[in-house]
Amino acid sequence: MVTEECPAAILVLIVQNIVGLVINAIMLGCIFMKTSQAHRRAETLIFSKHAVIALREGRLCFMLRVGDLRKSMIISATIRMQVVKKTASLEGEVVPLNQIDIQMENPVGGNSIFLVSPLIIYHVIDKNSPLYDISPMNLHHHEDLEIIVILEGVVETTGITTQARTSYLADEILWGQRFVPIVAEEDGRYSVDYSKFGNTVKVPTPSCTARQLEEDKSIMDTMPLSPKGTIRKRSVKLKPKFTISEEPS
Repeated sequence: MVTEECPAAILVLIVQNIVGLVINAIMLGCIFMKTSQAHRRAETLIFSKHAVIALREGRLCFMLRVGDLRKSMIISATIRMQVVKKTASLEGEVVPLNQIDIQMENPVGGNSIFLVSPLIIYHVIDKNSPLYDISPMNLHHHEDLEIIVILEGVVETTGITTQARTSYLADEILWGQRFVPIVAEEDGRYSVDYSKFGNTVKVPTPSCTARQLEEDKSIMDTMPLSPKGTIRKRSVKLKPKFTISEEPS
């Protein structure tokens, strides 16, 4: 045991305690750094400032654009959308914040996405959609409507789950607009111009609800074929560019 007659042992014990405290501080710092990286990673997942409603394949669709500013990918990325609005039941019960899931059109299946480049996520407004009776007259700040978008995934470098969220109020949804292309191919490489991430262009769109469009097919016959060329600019704070090159064979 350590006694007063052995000062060398006391000195070794003091040094051991100090080294142990330093190692514990370093380990706690590493753990905190790893856990806080998920929040910083979510800041690089961006959404378009506005959502749009326009025709796609002859059907009205709600669309938004999502992108990733980093080259490291998000693994098992999934996206969900919910409509929050005031509803009333058949019995007269008023639900002020009713949450309704809306399905997105995804060729991959389910809610999974492959976020290798900015994607346009869209939801077909059909008879099962809570937006079935929405028209341009409803898209103002007095309308009790909000669409929440949640993107989740696993950070490739750390394996920690991260989540990014945004929402669109009624006056943040543009009717008769669509997003401009931002992915271009140059010399066998794909480049993404994030300076046009939120830009939209006007396109011919009927000023009626999806219900009216489905009941009266003659509305589509009056639509012009060529879209207008007016571009509506929606810039974002971060405007980097990156390229996705093909692997050499």
